[in-house]
Amino acid sequence: MFWIPTVEHQYEKQHPGGINPVQLNDVVFTLHAIAVTLGTIFQCLIYDRGGQRVSNICKVLVAGSWLFAAIALVVTLTNKITWLTYLYYFSYIKIGVTLIKYIPQALMNYRRQSTSGWSIGNVLLDFTGGSFSILQMFLLAYNNDDWKSIFGDFTKFGLGAISIMFDTLFVVQHYCLYPSKEGYNPIDGRHEVTMPDGSLDRPVEGSQEPSVNRKHLFI
Repeated sequence: MFWIPTVEHQYEKQHPGGINPVQLNDVVFTLHAIAVTLGTIFQCLIYDRGGQRVSNICKVLVAGSWLFAAIALVVTLTNKITWLTYLYYFSYIKIGVTLIKYIPQALMNYRRQSTSGWSIGNVLLDFTGGSFSILQMFLLAYNNDDWKSIFGDFTKFGLGAISIMFDTLFVVQHYCLYPSKEGYNPIDGRHEVTMPDGSLDRPVEGSQEPSVNRKHLFI
């Protein structure tokens, strides 16, 4: 809806007098996500993965999503649905992926009763982004007196809401339910241990390496 006039006109026809809910920051966010995802996939291909494999459930869901998109494309090319509707279908897939992708980490934290070896920083950034995304939608709706536009881009609203929901869960797990009580070895290989209070416990030269409980250390 940001670049293609045909799709923009179809949206205007469905929402006469409304504003286009897709802004420049939405486009930049999408391009950034694609670039980072491709970089991560490349890393998965060239680096040692150990025993990690893509699960069969994930393979089925990915294949099903692409099959659905292909069938919908054929339906669109035969003029049974509009291009706007076709793009909406992609957005629904995105909502489903976002809803599912957080669950494994939440379950792993619960089963281990720990969040050690897992960074909370990305969650805090994700929470901030989701909050500002929804805030932007409300400000645009208020400034243009077009409250229907909030759900004109339902995916943007849904992604923000889902992110905030799961990020809140992760924050509760990390800071309230399973606060870290053990030190950990930094991954750069230096012989020092970071303690829960943030101090560094360095061994005296010639002494043995400090003992660290590694049962929750995931690299």
